[in-house]
Amino acid sequence: MFLYKEILHKDTGWVDDIKRPTKPKHIPVVFTKAEAHAVINNMSGLPKLITSLLYGSGLRLSEALRLRIKDIDFEYQHLIIRDAKGEKDRTTLLPSSIIKDIKEQIDKRFILHNQDIKNGFGDTVLPYALAEKYKNASKEFGWQYLFPAERIIPDEKGYRIRHHFHESTVTKAIKAAIKKVGIEKPTASAHTFRHSFATHLLQSNYDIRTVQELLGHKDVRVTMIYTHIIKNLGKGVKSPLDM
Repeated sequence: MFLYKEILHKDTGWVDDIKRPTKPKHIPVVFTKAEAHAVINNMSGLPKLITSLLYGSGLRLSEALRLRIKDIDFEYQHLIIRDAKGEKDRTTLLPSSIIKDIKEQIDKRFILHNQDIKNGFGDTVLPYALAEKYKNASKEFGWQYLFPAERIIPDEKGYRIRHHFHESTVTKAIKAAIKKVGIEKPTASAHTFRHSFATHLLQSNYDIRTVQELLGHKDVRVTMIYTHIIKNLGKGVKSPLDM
């Protein structure tokens, strides 16, 4: 938002609108590489794996929790983030260091889904009108959330579904790990890992346009908050989690 000030020229009587920029936003809190790894290493279970994706792939917490089995591409080693902020899809990195853990999670998810099917459940939430268009899609394994909720709950239509892992469980685990490590950054949160992802890539001289695409920023000026010095680098992007 800009404040406008009208200036009247004495000679011509012409009025100019001068844009006066508001104060810049605060610089985001960022972990060092050592801090990011220390926090993750002091976590366990699904919260640890989810947090690894926040830092290793630059995901928002909501994006990580909404990942579905079909959104993971091991061949190209990337993730498809669907209906992200701005309702646009994008692709980002799948860190090689957690591929084994992701595959193990998919195997566990397959077993759980089969159990749900046997128990007469197995449905999940489908985006937009897909549930009406594809009647059985909600039970297909590819549409299931990678990180499932512990309990099956009824949706607005009364169907018993398994939603995704709860956000508060991850945020509490992150806060506990930060405290355990002894990092004195009071505002550090799950989103700090996304800020750290961008900052560490730029510090490693990756091109800002590449980082912009990985983050899904519409305007490169949003990405530029992370650094004032941008250097171009050749092809191939390596996740900071793998460095």
